[in-house]
Amino acid sequence: MAVQLTGWEDTIVALATAPGVGAIAVIRLSGAESFEIINSLFPSKDIAAQTSHTLHVGLLKDGDIVLDEVVISLFKSPKSYTGEDTVEISCHGSPFIQQQIIDACIRKGARLAKPGEFTQRAFLNGKMDLTQAEAVADVIASQNFAAKETALKQLRGGFSGDLSRLRDKLVEFAALIELELDFSQEDVEFADRKQFNLLIAELKKQTDALIESFRLGNAIKNGVSVAIIGKPNAGKSTLLNALLNEDRAIVSDIAGTTRDTIEETLNINGIIFRIIDTAGIREHTTDTIEKIGVGKSLSKMRSADVVIGLFDAADTTPEELRQQQLQFERDKLKYLLVANKIDRIGESSFREKISGIGVQVICISAKEKQHIDVLKETLFRNAISGDILSEGTIVTNARHHAALREVQRSLNDIQLGMTNNLPGDLIALDIRRCLHYLGEITGQVEIDRDILGTIFGKFCIGK
Repeated sequence: MAVQLTGWEDTIVALATAPGVGAIAVIRLSGAESFEIINSLFPSKDIAAQTSHTLHVGLLKDGDIVLDEVVISLFKSPKSYTGEDTVEISCHGSPFIQQQIIDACIRKGARLAKPGEFTQRAFLNGKMDLTQAEAVADVIASQNFAAKETALKQLRGGFSGDLSRLRDKLVEFAALIELELDFSQEDVEFADRKQFNLLIAELKKQTDALIESFRLGNAIKNGVSVAIIGKPNAGKSTLLNALLNEDRAIVSDIAGTTRDTIEETLNINGIIFRIIDTAGIREHTTDTIEKIGVGKSLSKMRSADVVIGLFDAADTTPEELRQQQLQFERDKLKYLLVANKIDRIGESSFREKISGIGVQVICISAKEKQHIDVLKETLFRNAISGDILSEGTIVTNARHHAALREVQRSLNDIQLGMTNNLPGDLIALDIRRCLHYLGEITGQVEIDRDILGTIFGKFCIGK
């Protein structure tokens, strides 16, 4: 269903390919005057008289000045990306030629498009819902296989389909509840309360699963931050180098070599991990610079998605290890305890030493690169819960997650109202609220222009 907003009747133009020098560039026009503008620049033939979805080669001219030899791609309303008459001009990739063509289109009546305006028009004209429109930006911004696959599923309408099924089931019962209100004086009951309770339980289960998937979705979209924490000379920088398989951080036997945080990215099974090497943490130091580094380390630790608590296997006592675990748990951190320099003490000897404290530890030698693959796999499993390539929907958008939280609260209120035998008019209010937030995700309810501006303002110009 198209969304009616005024102020979208003009014709827009923008470069649709990346700016800069290339073999080919594509300039996109969309709006009611697209064909008229192109006809004034393309004397070879009447574009408006041609069949939609056809290509036309010829000279693009502004008066007597030849702008370029181009290929015109023609898309007639409503069978276009935006739902409007649309023309795409494939020209040579010179930035000078690109700008000449765009300037000529503007002189003929078009205006320069805002970021995301083509996709916004597609949404307003009912070519896609809001979740699909947002997925367009996610496809463009994807930096790994998992992010691309998740965004493409949403673009194809996977998430929209799930929400639509939830909404349709709720609308059916909402209509019966509303009908009861019209006959309130006659004490009739159209909606089967037992079936309604089963429906709400099912909807809650599906909503909970979507909300839970956001942790995986957020990791796929934004990556996972991992802080390597430990005492000076525990081998944090050596571990960073081993994980990256390159000498990124300076390594020495001098405790406190790392004074500031170092951040690098690592791809594990299609997920981007942001690995942060921090300054060594020790409680008593008189070095001002070291104090600043320790402060940054603690800050990174508290904000990280996962903390690697790295320690020297030979020099750490079972009690110290147990205290470290308790501290992480008190701080409510997701953590892995990693024993380094296991080549110095031997894994069997170390595990025998800590056998009585019930602490899960991964044993490695960062210097010798022993068990680094085990650490990577464990890091992946602990950071990600769920199958990235599953057919189920994965929520990646924070706006969707917030709206689903409201849907969850509404369903809880509906269920509570049913349990307490509240009147139908009160239950109907909760149902309407639930439907509102479901519709807010897909754009089926009226969306404030400022909210749309924020969503589409994150797009690149030309899309």
